[in-house]
Amino acid sequence: MKDVSFLTNNGVDVQKSLELFGDMETYNSTLEDFLKGMKESLPKIKMFKENADMANYAILVHSLKSDSRYFGFTKLAELALEHEMRSKSNDMDFVYLNYDELMNETSRIIKLVSDYLGRDVSNILPKEEVVIKDKTILVVDDSNIVTSFASKIFQNTYDVLLAKDGMEALTLISQHVNDGKIVAVLLDLNMPNVDGFQVLEWFKQNNLFKKIPVSIITGECKEETINRARTYEIVAILEKPFNEKNVKAVVEMTIAAKI
Repeated sequence: MKDVSFLTNNGVDVQKSLELFGDMETYNSTLEDFLKGMKESLPKIKMFKENADMANYAILVHSLKSDSRYFGFTKLAELALEHEMRSKSNDMDFVYLNYDELMNETSRIIKLVSDYLGRDVSNILPKEEVVIKDKTILVVDDSNIVTSFASKIFQNTYDVLLAKDGMEALTLISQHVNDGKIVAVLLDLNMPNVDGFQVLEWFKQNNLFKKIPVSIITGECKEETINRARTYEIVAILEKPFNEKNVKAVVEMTIAAKI
């Protein structure tokens, strides 16, 4: 075990924590419990975030906030508090866009505590996603929220190209149609200028559905619109609102359809 100065020099307010724990022996033994708790809660936090289950996400980040305050992890407590408040108000955009910051600080604290106690951290921290940046997905949607959401959740696995309407999408596809770079397209239907159906028609005329598979993401849930979309050789239709888990599943399904 390292000297307590190792913690204080890395921003941990140990002195304030001792107002609760009383002595270093109790503080140290309780830190062991913190690590055990993190091993159980981190996978659940990730799962609730991916499923857009903001109610249960809020419960777990509340616990993370409380523990961080008790142990003097000031920055982590502040970040967890913000996530708690935003998830309670169902602000999924904030959670998705700032999740990495919360997890990076959580990982820093876990590594710090593990190093201080002389423990192995490898079985606590979540496994890194496999990076396969040689594959690119194209997200076509006029909503900045949707494109930002997609960019965030795939930033560690795929290159992501964004288009705000069908015209931008057709330009990008034309540039890469022969290099095999784009392996999947997520296409909105209702967009200005050139809409999703015009893109689908262009794919049909150029016999591209087998070469670059397409799935639909749409807030247009009218039966006639959905039925019209299904007349094209699309892979799947994902209706809004969606969550990270569903989007990832559709992307994997779409990529798998590529010949």
